[in-house]
Order: sequence, then structure tokens, then C-alpha cells
Amino acid sequence: MPAPIRLRELIRTIRTARTQAEEREMIQKECAAIRSSFREEDNTYRCRNVAKLLYMHMLGYPAHFGQLECLKLIASQKFTDKRIGYLGAMLLLDERQDVHLLMTNCIKNDLNHSTQYVQGLALCTLGCMGSSEMCRDLAGEVEKLLKTSNSYLRKKAALCAVHVIRKVPELMEMFLPATKNLLNEKNHGVLHTSVVLLTEMCERSPDMLAHFRKLVPQLVRILKNLIMSGYSPEHDVSGISDPFLQVRILRLLRILGRNDDDSSEAMNDILAQVLAINILGRFLLNNDKNIRYVALTSLLKTVQTDHNAVQRHRSTIVDCLKDLDVSIKRRAMELSFALVNGNNIRGMMKELLYFLDSCEPEFKADCASGIFLAAEKYAPSKRWHIDTIMRVLTTAGSYVRDDAVPNLIQLITNSVEMHAYTVQRLYKAILGDYSQQPLVQVAAWCIGEYGDLLVSGQCEEEEPIQVTEDEVLDILESVLISNMSTSVTRGYALTAIMKLSTRFTCTVNRIKKVVSIYGSSIDVELQQRAVEYNALFKKYDHMRSALLERMPVMEKVTTNGPTEIVQTNGETDPTPLETKPPPSGPQPTSQANDLLDLLGGNDITPVIPTAPTSKPASAGGELLDLLGDINLTGAPAAAPASASVPQISQPPFLLDGLSSQPLFNDIATGIPSITAYSKNGLKIEFTFERSNTNPSVTVITIQASNSTELDMTDFVFQAAVPKTFQLQLLSPSSSIVPAFNTGTITQVIKVLNPQKQQLRMRIKLTYNHKGSAMQDLAEVNNFPPQSWQ
Repeated sequence: MPAPIRLRELIRTIRTARTQAEEREMIQKECAAIRSSFREEDNTYRCRNVAKLLYMHMLGYPAHFGQLECLKLIASQKFTDKRIGYLGAMLLLDERQDVHLLMTNCIKNDLNHSTQYVQGLALCTLGCMGSSEMCRDLAGEVEKLLKTSNSYLRKKAALCAVHVIRKVPELMEMFLPATKNLLNEKNHGVLHTSVVLLTEMCERSPDMLAHFRKLVPQLVRILKNLIMSGYSPEHDVSGISDPFLQVRILRLLRILGRNDDDSSEAMNDILAQVLAINILGRFLLNNDKNIRYVALTSLLKTVQTDHNAVQRHRSTIVDCLKDLDVSIKRRAMELSFALVNGNNIRGMMKELLYFLDSCEPEFKADCASGIFLAAEKYAPSKRWHIDTIMRVLTTAGSYVRDDAVPNLIQLITNSVEMHAYTVQRLYKAILGDYSQQPLVQVAAWCIGEYGDLLVSGQCEEEEPIQVTEDEVLDILESVLISNMSTSVTRGYALTAIMKLSTRFTCTVNRIKKVVSIYGSSIDVELQQRAVEYNALFKKYDHMRSALLERMPVMEKVTTNGPTEIVQTNGETDPTPLETKPPPSGPQPTSQANDLLDLLGGNDITPVIPTAPTSKPASAGGELLDLLGDINLTGAPAAAPASASVPQISQPPFLLDGLSSQPLFNDIATGIPSITAYSKNGLKIEFTFERSNTNPSVTVITIQASNSTELDMTDFVFQAAVPKTFQLQLLSPSSSIVPAFNTGTITQVIKVLNPQKQQLRMRIKLTYNHKGSAMQDLAEVNNFPPQSWQ
């Protein structure tokens, strides 16, 4: 039989394949030749054939028929055969196959071999795929090698011992005597694996944790030597001596120092040197991108505990916004917003606005939201606040969040002395450019509201512009016919034109003509507006001036609980907790029905879903339905016949674009909060408020937090209550629960309890975590009496 081709030739041949079918044909042909060789018990080329088989296995082709050949190679006396045999065993075998048990005797012999490299192969294989039975049989040999003076074998034995402990925890005490001298080793490889072994033992056994606490001074001494040692080419990584070993020691010290004052005191000094913020600041100047990223991440976690220390590196952090690496740029942006306070707001906003102007599209939404929040908290003046938000809308108008428009309109309305200045700035900002829809919406609203100030030519803040009534109407009509204008923007423009009928004197007939044209628009929203506005010109003309008068000053109402003293970027201020804006996507109505089907029973009332809208907040028909002012009933197809579901009417789009008087004004009532759910790292807390307009309505704010090391994505919270209640579930602030309790998802539930009965709620939670879809049900019965009395 001719000699089979070499592995190198096989690789070269496979790489010449032009299609997957051609490659598959080559593989099948070679596998047939390998099978024939195996059947003929060809010892000469067994090693070569198994090597080729492993290569094909790594390409994704089946190679299970080579398992027994791997065992034959392991039993060979030649090192080259053993090497390929053990590699094949690690790739092709696992605990689910009984074949691997045949290896136990071979591994035991090789662990006692006279050649260290053969012993190393056996240790690697056992540490990779050894079952609990194999670990029990071979733990003694591993323990002996852990005591050997050969550093090459000791580091492999330590890692193998970690695998043995994970498989058979009761064997942990067997390795205790061998750990006494592990930390005295000079070899960094042995030190590293020894620390891994000690960490595993401490995490699995409280007794081991107490035993190894006496090693804290020795670990501190090793860490200090690493920091103080000079340049060592063998261990140097970008000027740092063996950072991997340092990190392993720090992790072990964290475990040993937990809830132990003596151990914590012993490591305080060295931790101050290793974790100092000044060192992290110097890392920001390093040429290595990974080190800069780690430094920014670490500073972001420490900024809340030592804000002033991180502030000293503000200029370096801001420079990282110009980095070409997107990961570094994002971390620098997050840290920059964390550093903003009342003292540096002007300088930091200047840098962040420059970043917003030049950054990639994927950064603009987060950056714009961050600037809005920072400006709202720390604005030094109303004019600065308005200028900043207008700059954001001009630069990244298409990327701003949904509530930017009503928030800016409210800010402008409340700044009475800035009305003329604002409407003039906005008019100039949209001349000939209607691409930034949020900016155009705010400009249209302000022009309609303060158009008389615009044409009067009076502005104390800057040189006034000379504009005629016809020029103002030209702009608004251009917005109406622009192909870049959305339906919402056209609604703003038409309403603004209508309002100008009471502010202008010479163009009322032109306004009537424009409004009448849109009475036959194919856009139902514009058509309805135009028809209603035409009615104001005809039948209700005597009411027009009163209906279209200027908006009063609006009060901003928060619905997320009582005022608390919170720490915000180094400054302690009484700040009301804020509710994040709901996402713009609609909540599927089928979720409520699915929950009804799942929970069963005839005494369950589903949630009343809130129909999201991109329009500014309005008086809304949802609350009218909830409070019983509108009696609309119906039942979805998936719900039980006895469960009546109120049908939600769409809220009217008011003439002003905003609600002048909110229907709901919540006040803090001192009701204690409760923990409704706590499982698998997910925690759900309920806080309560009582409406001052209807004492039968309780507002429940849920806060979902995540203590695990990975984010929980696609988070959905659903709820159902008995039919004597009515329940409205508003949109959540996000669908991602951040890891390590670094943030929360907030969601508001409004419950109408006319009979003052004890609250009872069933909840369903669904989310994705660690690549798996999670789902759980729970019942909440521990509501405080104040929440329903």
C-alpha cells in the first residue's frame, strides 16, 4: 500500500478547493483512505493519519472513528505518537463517551514516566477532560507531582489539581499539604497556577478560606516585589512586571480580605500602591490600547467613590475622546459625563459638543442624551441651557431621544424673558434646512407661540432680525410641503400657522386659505386638524382668540417617588429621582393576553397597555379610561370571556403640542417600598405613590436591578390583577438590565382600586441571560396596607 500523503500536503490540497462541495469530496476521499489504513493496523503511519483526522475534525467534519486509534497512540512508547494521541483524546473524547475510561491506566503510567514532557502530556489531558472517576483514581499521582521540585511539572500539576477539585470537591484536603510551599516558588508560572489553585480552594470551602488567611502577608510581599522590581524582559508587559500574576493575586486577596479586618489591614498599604487612581491616570498615556481601555473602565467604577481624585485626570480623559478606537472612545464619553458638575459644566460641555459634532453616528444618540441630562442638572443660566440644547438639536437632531422636544418646549415656555431671543434663534436655525426634525418641531412650536415677538424686531440679547409676516408663513408652509417633514412635524407646522392667526394682523386670509387646503389632505392627522381649525374660523370664530392664546408657564411633574439627597458627580443636592423616557417602540398587546392565558382563572384583569406615541405628552385618554371617566369595554380574543378589557382611545393632539394641565399629579405618601422578586441575581423592588386627584389610584414604580456579571437583555415585565382592580402598565425605561447593579430599569404601574381591597398581583418575567432565554412567574401579596387603604 503506498504511503499516505503528509499533513502539510493535505492542508495545501484542501486550501485549493474552490467550493464547499469540492472540499467535501477531498475530505471524504482522504477519510476513506484513513479508514482503510486503520483497518489494516498500519502502525507506521497511524500517527500521521490521526494528525490529518484531527485537522479535518477542526474543519467541522466527523472524526469519531479515530477515537480508538488515539488510545493506541497513547499506549505507544514513542513521544511523537503520545503527543498526537493525547491531543486527539482531548479533542475527540469527553465524559459522555465510555472510551475515555480506557485511558486511565495509560495516564497513570505516564504520570509516573521518567520523562517530564510525557508527564506533562498526561497532566494536560487529565486536567482537560478527566471525568470524576478518573480524577478519583489519579488524584494521588497529581498530588505527588505537585510536591516535585520540577517547576515545569508543578505548574501543570497545580492546574490539573484545580480540575480535580472541581470534579470531586471532597478531594480538596488531599492537596492541602502540597500547598504549603507553593508560594515560595521563584518561577512565575508556578506562582500563577498556585494562586489559581488557592483561589479555587478558598471559594469552595470556608475552612480552606480560614486556613489560607495566614498567607496574606506572603501574598502581599509577592505583590510588593512585583511592583518594586526592576525591568525584567521575561515578565515585562508594556513596562509592568507580570500584570497577569498581579491580577490573580489581587483576586485572591479580595476573597481572603472579605469580612476579615486583620487581613484587610495587612493588605491596605500595598493596595493603595497598586490601585491608586494616579496610576490609572498614567495608564491613559500608555500606547497600548488595551491598557487605556482598562484604565478608563477602572476609573469609571471608582469615580463615584473618589470623584475629586478622578477629576484631576479630566484633561487626559477628554483627550481620549479623540482616540480612533471606538471602545476607548465610548468609555471616555461615559467617564466624561460622570465627571460633569456645576463647576466644570461650561468647559466639559464645550468638549462634549465638539465630540458630538465629529463622532460616529452610533455615538450621537447616547452623547445627545448625556448632554441633555447634564445641562438639565447643572445649567448655569437659562440662556446657556437653551443654547446648548439648540446646539445639540442642530448637530444631532435625528438622533436625540423622544422626550427632547417637549422638554425643550417646557424650558422655553418657563423662560419668559428669553422668548424673543429663542424664537429668533430658532427661526434662523431652520432657514432652508428641515433635515433635523426635532429642531424643526421646536422651531415651529415657538414660531406659532411667539411669532408676534419675531416680527416685532425687538430682542435685547442680540441684534434683532427684520422679518415680515409673509416670510414667517413662507417658512412654515415650506415645512408643510417638504419631503423631509414627518407627519408629526407637519402637525406642528399647521398648528403654528393656526396660532399665528391671532398673532398676525395682515395675513389672516392667507392663513385661512392654507388651513382650508389641508382639509382634504390624505394625511388623516393633518386633515382632522385642518377641519377643526376651519370650524374655528367659521362657527366658533368668537372663541378662536381665547383657544389659541399663549401657553401658561408649565410645571414639570416627576412621578418616580420622593425627593432624596443623592450624590451627583461630587456634589450633594436634593434632587428628585428621575424616570427615564420610555422607548418609542410599541408594546405588543398580545403580551397581556399571553399572561392571562398562562395565569388562568376568571378573576384576573389584564394590564391596560399604553399606546406609545412620538408626540409630546398630552392630557391623554388613557387616564380617562383608567379612572372610569370613559366607559369603553371589550375583550381580546385570547382573554377569558369574563375578563373585560377597556379599549384605549388615542389621546388628542392638543393645539399647543403639550398638555396645559396634567391629569395626574402624584405626591409622595411615605408608603414603604417592598421587594417583589429576588432570584438568580434579578431583583424587583416596588415603590408606591398615591394620586392627589383620585385617592383610589396607586402608582407603583418598579425598579429592576441585576447583580450578576452579565447584562440581562430583552427584559419584559408583565402583571395581572383580580378583576375588581384596573391596571395600566406604562412602557419601561429600557430593555437591558445592566450587570453589577450599575443601573436599573424603571417602569410605572397605575392601579385603580375603587373598593379599597388588599392588592394581589401575579407577575411574569422574561429575559435573556448568558445566551439563554429565562422565564419565571411569581405572586406578590406583601403590599403594605397604605398602598390600598
